[in-house]
Amino acid sequence: MSILKKATVFAFFLLIGSSAFAQVKLGHINSSELVGMMPETKLADDSLKKYTEDLNSQLQMMLTELQNKYQEFQSKQSTMSEAVREYRAKEIQDLQTNIDNFQQRAQQDIAKKKEDVYGPIFKKAEAAIKEVATDGKYSYVFDTSVGALLHSNDSDNIMDAVKKKLNITAETPKKETPKK
Repeated sequence: MSILKKATVFAFFLLIGSSAFAQVKLGHINSSELVGMMPETKLADDSLKKYTEDLNSQLQMMLTELQNKYQEFQSKQSTMSEAVREYRAKEIQDLQTNIDNFQQRAQQDIAKKKEDVYGPIFKKAEAAIKEVATDGKYSYVFDTSVGALLHSNDSDNIMDAVKKKLNITAETPKKETPKK
């Protein structure tokens, strides 16, 4: 009799477990593709490009100055006194150090600018995805842009719903599926 009880309890839990699993709704989206379609991204791209070009222009001027001072030093060093030669060599060395520091700081500034201009875009996209997922009662939404999804036949692509939420009218680019 205890075997019959155990089988009944097992069947009951199996039934409850399968009905709970049946209510899980899966969705997927390519968040990189979504962000690329958002109008704000073009403005952010342009802003970051201009910022980077301005820093590169400043760096180029500094490099030209260094090159000119070095060439002048090379051509006139034999006629310079020891004190002037040491002063000019130190001046060139300091300019090279300033350029190195500028390059490091520029890389940090570009990373910060990138975070500043793209951060709100990512947050807006994430909020729209979460809202669509909540409205559509999705248990899980996978981001296919990071390769976290190996198989998507059993999930819904929520790109169109999120684009609608963000008022994006651009067509989703078609990707060829790799042949196996």
